Amino acid sequence: MAKPKLLLIPAAQGSKLYSVLPANGVGDFDFSRNTIATRINSQGLIETVASGVSRLNYPLIDGVVNGCPSHLLEPQRLQKIQYSEAFDNAYWSKSNTNVVSGQLSPKGDTSAFKLLNSAVTSTHYLKKEPISVASGVDYTFSILAKKGENDFITVMLQGTGWLGSSKQVSFNLANGTFDYADTGLTYKSTLLSSGFYRIEVTNETASTSVNLRVYTSATVNNTSSYLGDGSSGVYIWGAQLEQGSYATSYIPNYGTSAGITRVAETANGAGNASTFNSSEGVLMVEISALADELTSRTISVNSGSSNRVFVQFRASGTEVLSGVVVGGSVQGSTMPFSISQTSNIKLAIKYKLNDFSFWVNGFEVGTSTGNVFTGGTLNDLSFDSGDGAEDFYGNVKQIQYFDSALNDSELETLTSWTSFTAMANALNYTII
Repeated sequence: MAKPKLLLIPAAQGSKLYSVLPANGVGDFDFSRNTIATRINSQGLIETVASGVSRLNYPLIDGVVNGCPSHLLEPQRLQKIQYSEAFDNAYWSKSNTNVVSGQLSPKGDTSAFKLLNSAVTSTHYLKKEPISVASGVDYTFSILAKKGENDFITVMLQGTGWLGSSKQVSFNLANGTFDYADTGLTYKSTLLSSGFYRIEVTNETASTSVNLRVYTSATVNNTSSYLGDGSSGVYIWGAQLEQGSYATSYIPNYGTSAGITRVAETANGAGNASTFNSSEGVLMVEISALADELTSRTISVNSGSSNRVFVQFRASGTEVLSGVVVGGSVQGSTMPFSISQTSNIKLAIKYKLNDFSFWVNGFEVGTSTGNVFTGGTLNDLSFDSGDGAEDFYGNVKQIQYFDSALNDSELETLTSWTSFTAMANALNYTII
């Protein structure tokens, strides 16, 4: 197989996304994010990354780091919780509970708290109410929790501020399962190496303010009255409320009443006209989405949106797509393929005069015909559609660009897994 002309394999954090090829740095992507952000580091802990520095995010399977990191690119989000870690602050009200500081956290320090039930017969919860929000849109609340003497934690989106009024999920911290969930909620959990689960719950708002409650108990029905013992509870850390249909990486807030914004990340400007071939070539990416969301997210070799070779997460939320645009016109047809966007996917598009093909995870899934570019019209590889639109957000494990068309055998090899174990790890399967 030919050697790629441009090769990005996530290996270092910095002010750029550094490509291995070409060796002179022409293939490096210009990176931007002028706020701090967090990532999962190689020890499986949450770590803060400085403003302007890219993020290598490590994959977790059952709380264990498994495999190589990905470049993480995320959209802008506003953290609405004013004190996201300081549960002893008066910002958080306690109903028949108290908190004890100095507990081991998912950062590896002692910033976590233990949420204890009081020795009374009643309900036992921590709450924040009200929080101002926009009405009629999705918000996601997330919190990290770990089993103590109590096994269960319940997250309640409380009151008429939420669509359908109060709704809740109960999560078993002992075995990592949701044992109860009201209809209409979207929810998930992720186990970190620290033993903390990040529990996420999404619902639509019905007014401009909402209430949040976090209950603790030894039984699944955490919102029922029971006799506490004054010493049992669960460990908690890192609460977050953000507008959106899924939770993004943790955004710490240590007291800013207006909230803390993590701005959107951009990466573009890799390569130049001598890197890319207007007559033929292959763009290969290994990527996964943050969620099956309803927006288009694109990676393209281009000279603007009117001339580009691209792969894309479609706005359908359940498809990937590739295509070629010359002079503003789609050549032949785009080539969609149905697949879960959140799985790790290897995609490749080959373009050559009247010979376009689309490959997904080792299989040719689409073909088309059409013209290719004239002159040196392709001069940039970017995480967008070539004009700053359709920004790509997700995890990027690799990008390869070849300045000649590969044959079918080479494309099959390029987009296949090297072993069953490699495939299982990439797709987040557990081998037993």
